[in-house]
Amino acid sequence: MRVKTGITRRRRHHKVLKRTRGMRMTKHRLYKVAKEADLHAGQYAYVGRRLRKRDQRRLWIQRIQAGLSLKKDGYSYAAFIHDLVVAKIVLNRKMLADLVVRDAETFQAIVAKARSSSKE
Repeated sequence: MRVKTGITRRRRHHKVLKRTRGMRMTKHRLYKVAKEADLHAGQYAYVGRRLRKRDQRRLWIQRIQAGLSLKKDGYSYAAFIHDLVVAKIVLNRKMLADLVVRDAETFQAIVAKARSSSKE
């Protein structure tokens, strides 16, 4: 006795077609084309999740550099990060960038502390 795949196949097709809603032309209508489009969309999403992390880190670094350039004394980002390590201040770039945006005085205090510890 053979097993027919009516409900199973329909559910699988429906799942793929639901994910490809909003796509143009036959990509949201025809299963074979939709399946390919869904696979490619999944690959782009996977890559995009990694790119987002990279982009966020770049944004944090730019914000920290902007916070350092407010004093106009030529204190570079690289020197600041090095001085943080020397001073044993454990703050990641995300937290530092948040301080630049939300609490500039605290950020300037951290900069002063890092700078003073590097001179010792």
